[in-house]
Amino acid sequence: MRQSSAVSVRWRAAAVAAGELERWLLPGACLVCGEAAGPADEDPLVCGLCRSRWSRVPDPLCARCGQPASGIASCRICREWPDGFGPVRSAVWLNERARHAVHRLKYDGWWRITDSLARAMVSLAPLEPGSVLVPIPLSVTRERHRGYNQSAILAQSLARLVGLTVDAALLSRRRDTQTQTALTPEEREANLRGAFQAVQKVPRRVVLVDDVFTTGSTLVSAAGALRAAGVVEVAAVTFARAERPLAAASATIGSMARSGQ
Repeated sequence: MRQSSAVSVRWRAAAVAAGELERWLLPGACLVCGEAAGPADEDPLVCGLCRSRWSRVPDPLCARCGQPASGIASCRICREWPDGFGPVRSAVWLNERARHAVHRLKYDGWWRITDSLARAMVSLAPLEPGSVLVPIPLSVTRERHRGYNQSAILAQSLARLVGLTVDAALLSRRRDTQTQTALTPEEREANLRGAFQAVQKVPRRVVLVDDVFTTGSTLVSAAGALRAAGVVEVAAVTFARAERPLAAASATIGSMARSGQ
């Protein structure tokens, strides 16, 4: 058994044990709204009302990037994405309730909320049998500061629900990058150029896992590294999608694709 597989098994066992302990020790208050969870609520961390207020991304969707179709002939977000990347699908819009859940995961230390997020993602089309889930890696500095990689834990939660495997060792960060939150599309491109590296022994089909889709620049950069290493098909899933992707995103992605990222 590969080392990463052994680590995956231990992580899953630890997550299950932590969840059971959590149900005994913590009050049944929703992490999103703070209200007490109802006695029939199956999720001890996010109440049914908050989950119902996560707004699903509606059909029809662009076949590649998953943005709701606008009726135009060419999607501005993914029209210049590199070959072999797609489809990308997101479960919900990044509205106030979804953003609060993501914030709890990334900045408040509540990594167990990934179980709630993953439940919203189980029906996403790219999660085909035989795919290998690969989380978007954090830089060493940021992961050390946060204590974990939220995308890796989300991938593990999703794998338990859909019966796929996770291989976090396939993709790594070659260098630290600035946080993407406040960057323009052009700055995102420069920030991510050459940021990822993939090992050469790769599966045929990979599904990248991340918490939020904004412009797609992070996923495109990661997909480029995997494709360069020999992966035939790269798809991606995220929990949330920014409601108004930046207007210049297509220019950014096109430039990255032409430069081989």
